[in-house]
Amino acid sequence: MTMTLVIAGLLGAAFGAMLDRIGATNPNWIAKMLTLTDTNLMKTILVAIGTASILIFAGQIYGLVDVGHMSVKAVHVGVLLGGAILGFGWAIAGYCPGTGLCGLAVGRIDALFFVAGGLVGAAGFMITYPFWDSIGFLNGEKWTLGAIPGADYPAAIPALQGDLAGIVMGAAFILIAILLPRRIVGRKAARAAAAEAAKAAPAE
Repeated sequence: MTMTLVIAGLLGAAFGAMLDRIGATNPNWIAKMLTLTDTNLMKTILVAIGTASILIFAGQIYGLVDVGHMSVKAVHVGVLLGGAILGFGWAIAGYCPGTGLCGLAVGRIDALFFVAGGLVGAAGFMITYPFWDSIGFLNGEKWTLGAIPGADYPAAIPALQGDLAGIVMGAAFILIAILLPRRIVGRKAARAAAAEAAKAAPAE
């Protein structure tokens, strides 16, 4: 158990270091990504998700990954509402829970307030949990997109092989990252500024 915690701590620290390295702990980079003025961080996230998806599902096909370790969340109103709140909070604060903790670890003061607010929100959810449960907000079922051998969860599309679908989706994410332009919004303005700068540069 102790060794498991040590390994988890080391992997978590490595993951946090990489988040900081790619700029995910900087709200300014998050804002640029969400406003589509700089997609470098988005590209990195897409490649990371795509690579992980390919490795996990390919590992399941070859028996290297135990499907029992899969954590599938139930689909219910609470998940959809919580996801919407998380999305708005991420856009406003420039942090998600993971990047907020990493930002705090590297000494960002704004991350301190974000983490404190997150803890208050979590406490509020715990206190009001019986209410949300009583009105049916937390009632739902766990299912996957496609059928995964060895998993107990029903598939939304039983005829679809979940492992292969995961690999294809992972590859699609990587392809999108490759094809995605660095800047989606303001590309004309950026090109015009670069052209003006080239004209103003002294000829050698």
